[in-house]
Amino acid sequence: MKTARYFLILFFLQLFCVDLSWSQRYILPDTVSAGQLRVDEVMGMIDGNYVDTPDMNRMGDEALRAMLKALDPHSMYIPAKEVQRANEPLEGSFEGVGISFQIVSDTIVVGSVIAGGPSEKIGLMVGDKIVSINHAPATGDSINNTFVFNHLRGKKGTVVTLDILRGGRIYSFEVTRDKVPIYSIDTYFMADSITGYIRLSRFARTSVDEFRKALRTLQKEGLQQLILDLRGNTGGYLDIAYGMANEFLGRGQLVVYTEGRRSRRQNFHADGRGHFRQGTLVVLVDEGSASASEILSGAVQDWDRGVLIGRRTFGKGLVQRMFALKDGGQVRLTTARYYTPSGRCIQRPYDEGSDAYRDDISQRYRHGELVSADSIHFPDSLRYQTASGRTVYGGGGIMPDIFVPIDTMRLTDYFINLRGKGLLNTFPLAWADSHRNDQKVKTFDLFLQHYDSFELDGALSAAAIEKGVVRDIDAENKEPERTAHTAQYLHLLLKAQVAKDLFGIEYYYKVMKEIDEPYQAAMQYLSSRTKK
Repeated sequence: MKTARYFLILFFLQLFCVDLSWSQRYILPDTVSAGQLRVDEVMGMIDGNYVDTPDMNRMGDEALRAMLKALDPHSMYIPAKEVQRANEPLEGSFEGVGISFQIVSDTIVVGSVIAGGPSEKIGLMVGDKIVSINHAPATGDSINNTFVFNHLRGKKGTVVTLDILRGGRIYSFEVTRDKVPIYSIDTYFMADSITGYIRLSRFARTSVDEFRKALRTLQKEGLQQLILDLRGNTGGYLDIAYGMANEFLGRGQLVVYTEGRRSRRQNFHADGRGHFRQGTLVVLVDEGSASASEILSGAVQDWDRGVLIGRRTFGKGLVQRMFALKDGGQVRLTTARYYTPSGRCIQRPYDEGSDAYRDDISQRYRHGELVSADSIHFPDSLRYQTASGRTVYGGGGIMPDIFVPIDTMRLTDYFINLRGKGLLNTFPLAWADSHRNDQKVKTFDLFLQHYDSFELDGALSAAAIEKGVVRDIDAENKEPERTAHTAQYLHLLLKAQVAKDLFGIEYYYKVMKEIDEPYQAAMQYLSSRTKK
């Protein structure tokens, strides 16, 4: 009987992991659980008695999702057809034509042409409108993101014909799909003569190499101190988080350690060969900074290597491991927790269920945490110390050293309605598209010089009225300060969006830094250190 049970459980493990030599390291239970027996019983009941022919594959997918959801919020099942797209952002490339796009008035508009991709090589340009793909119409009500992905992405070496509307004329391009790089660094530039800024959007396979390249460039321009922006960075690979933290820490310093019920403690120490181990470091974080972002931030804070500025991070301290299924699907299973060098586990509680867990950011807003550091309370039982003896806390994200509240004054009803109608994307893109040959926007410096003469604020208001979005005069009279603040923000946001559509994503950040409070706080902190 025990032998039969062994093979039944072994079969279950085969379902989840191709590498059985790994699965056999675990101690197999001596009995089949009552829960597994119930699942088998119900599946058999459905197969033998249901009124119609059941879709057993769909049921299996749903059962796997529910099973993993019962464990924790981050264990998940990925069907075979979704695996490639799910992994592309972290692997650093995909196969396709190499553009980003927006759908404007039922038309696919090229938003950017990815450097090094096949579209760049054959001369596609920002603002090009794709009117047909492989001689079939590509405009109209049926055009959506799924349509574009299905028609433009494809196997390396295959050819797709694109008819492009540019300047009133139709041009035909044959694009040979290829590997297209996905860059994890959105932008980098010198903020002043000695301060560099690097924004990292995810911890992908190429992130460390991208960072080193950006750092070398900025060091040649005089970089002595660095702002690393991890806001909104939801994480990525553990080893890449270690590699990034290694760039800042000294030899032998612990970066992170992991440990789980079936996973022995594993320590990750810096090797002392990082490329920015001495200069002043500021790391920007917020409630969207998670997982790998928190590994790096925690190591920087625990060793007093730099200063964290922003708001409390997301609070994901669980490590997932990929397991391949025989049909090509994957299971991302939580196998360990990670701990910062001081011993902090920063995972938020999830015992109230996935819905409450995912609603945590809204809860922070309602409780006032995003606008006041005094609203945040940590129990003394989760108190830890940094290398210099400063007190830090675990148990739910990483609290920055300098708190910067979220700016709620920007969110008037008018602004929210503009965003809801998509005007903050479609209007700047349409304007940029119609002015690409204007000598006043030939370069970014010329664009900045002449921007106010374009009077885009009024043009946006007119476009909004056409879409039924009008200002609430009574509300503006009651809250003139909020209205003025929103107007200033909207002015800069519109300017940044147009700059992005004309010159690329990095120019968005170069404009927005003027009213980016955490960025400004970082610059003030660095300036105060320089003066001492």
